[in-house]
Amino acid sequence: MKPARIITALFIAALTGSCSNNKYATSNRSYRQQSKAFANELKKQPAAVDSAAMAAQWVGTTNFGMRKPNFVIIHHTAQTACDTTLKTFTSPRTQVSAHYVICKDGTINHMLNDYLRAWHAGNSKWGNVTDVNSVSIGIELDNNGFEPFSEAQINSLLNVLKKLKKDNNIPTANFIGHADIAPKRKVDPNKYFPWQQLAGNGFGYWYGDTAKVILPEHFNAIQALRIIGYDTRDTVAAIRAFKLHFVQQDSLPRLTDGDRKIIYDLYKKY
Repeated sequence: MKPARIITALFIAALTGSCSNNKYATSNRSYRQQSKAFANELKKQPAAVDSAAMAAQWVGTTNFGMRKPNFVIIHHTAQTACDTTLKTFTSPRTQVSAHYVICKDGTINHMLNDYLRAWHAGNSKWGNVTDVNSVSIGIELDNNGFEPFSEAQINSLLNVLKKLKKDNNIPTANFIGHADIAPKRKVDPNKYFPWQQLAGNGFGYWYGDTAKVILPEHFNAIQALRIIGYDTRDTVAAIRAFKLHFVQQDSLPRLTDGDRKIIYDLYKKY
């Protein structure tokens, strides 16, 4: 066999071997097929149809771009290992996914193109946004829901957030948790999540020295929570979600004067 053919044969064998050793080869192939189908759909020019129903002709504009995400939603996986979550997100029957999964050791798994719509937020609401999946990036942190997050994991998260914020010009206020947008259903990320550390790096807001805060006479804390973004139709759930984010040492669904001062300080930032 000629040297060139030997090299080619060895390359093909190595490529075949690497594919066979990849336990996610099947889901990766499915990802490529679905992405190709979406790309083909985007390339289509709408056919000329009855002008009484739609436009008479297709006129392609020269001025357009990709739709970019405007929110980042942070979750914990509520599972026992990163591999378990990756398996869950690569199984068609689960119908759930995220753009990123970050393991306890800091390993970052990028599972979906940032411009595509992941299924991570579910039935949720933030401000006037009711289809959070369509405007957000979902990040899952490997955590069972009852334990602190590792330093390596948070460092990797901060690196991902820094890039996402820069690439998509995501506002500081729009880095929030799953519990914030779905207070009746979710509690992730858990009470150990370092929201203050994230805010210190420009991802989300935090409050200042509340000892200096003077509440207005008729301040409405629930209305302020609604302005911040919380769905306050269930006030108990909204208060719990707020505390899980900002007053993690107190889970009682009631507002103290200290809580109201925190809300007022945050409200002014929004």
